[in-house]
Amino acid sequence: MTTTAIAKGLEGVLFTETKLTFINGTEGVLTHLGIPIQEWAENSSFEELSLALLQGSLPTTAELHDFDAKLKANRAVPQALLEIIKGYPKGINPMQALRTAVSHLALFDKQAEDTSAEARLEISVRLIARVGTLIAAINRAQQGLEPVAPSADLTHAGNFLYMLKGEEPTPEQAKLFDIALVLHVDHGMNASTFTAIATASTLSDQYSTAVSAIGALKGPLHGGANEAVMDMLDEIGTPDRAADFITAKLDAKEKIMGVGHRVYKYFDPRSRVLRDYAAHVAEKEGKSHYYQILEIIEKTVVDRLSSRGIYPNVDFYSGTVYSDLGIAKEYFTPIFALARIAGWCASVNEYERDNRLLRPDAVYAGAEGQHYVQIQDR
Repeated sequence: MTTTAIAKGLEGVLFTETKLTFINGTEGVLTHLGIPIQEWAENSSFEELSLALLQGSLPTTAELHDFDAKLKANRAVPQALLEIIKGYPKGINPMQALRTAVSHLALFDKQAEDTSAEARLEISVRLIARVGTLIAAINRAQQGLEPVAPSADLTHAGNFLYMLKGEEPTPEQAKLFDIALVLHVDHGMNASTFTAIATASTLSDQYSTAVSAIGALKGPLHGGANEAVMDMLDEIGTPDRAADFITAKLDAKEKIMGVGHRVYKYFDPRSRVLRDYAAHVAEKEGKSHYYQILEIIEKTVVDRLSSRGIYPNVDFYSGTVYSDLGIAKEYFTPIFALARIAGWCASVNEYERDNRLLRPDAVYAGAEGQHYVQIQDR
């Protein structure tokens, strides 16, 4: 019998170094390139943070201008792919559709099989530019609507909302959505990022790493929590029912969606940023009852669970922000991918500079000393 310690879920296992993202879960700290996430959210943009992670440094004005121009020039996807998306069965899981569409996208890219550092960077730009176009096209096709062609006059966030709804968002809506994207761009060695790196470590292509990551993000333990939060809010219904509902859940030792995090033992710093913006947009869009319910849930949860290091995470408030922007909850996880594609690409590109095939081991706990028995004798 072996006594080897097993790190379930690879918790605490170190397999690489990174200069991109740092998390101190005990103190609720998240930084990119050493800069706190709060400063990125307040001062930057999705485009700038994406480029900063891809190149490992804050870009100059000229570098950011060039990157933004490349994104805008690469937003459109082949018409043939749009026709394929229109043919997807109605009612499918949007993440299933996105996973398939990104895989299809590779078939239209002559550079798809090139795994050089230069090619990975160029494909990263195209993926960042086009994932939003695919999500918006899937959304509209599922409603029987024609896709909206991307606009080169809008920010990445504003353009996505435009392609989704067919009308330009207000500057305030575009900025709010941009902040939400910034908060989700990267988050260390999470399940989907690790999956992308594992795929890339075999020297597979950049599209395959993205498809692998989307598959990992699709799982409800990773990308689907904010949708589950909205289901909970709808079940609660009104603010006056919130405290009793959550208390009953806690007494029954049931999980509260959007609460608790594998890494954070204090407030997720992203949730603090989103909380303030959620309050503003709720009032602006006239949907403050969701926010009022969340406030009561947070107080109840913190009173009961903070001593155990359990606090609201980023998913707690992100769903209501998306909902107040008119986005259907089944598209919350694809929007997670819209932001995280930049982090996936940056992490893959960083790891590939000093690549080593990932090959973990497992402790064998099966039978020993057995012999084959002919099938007729079993």
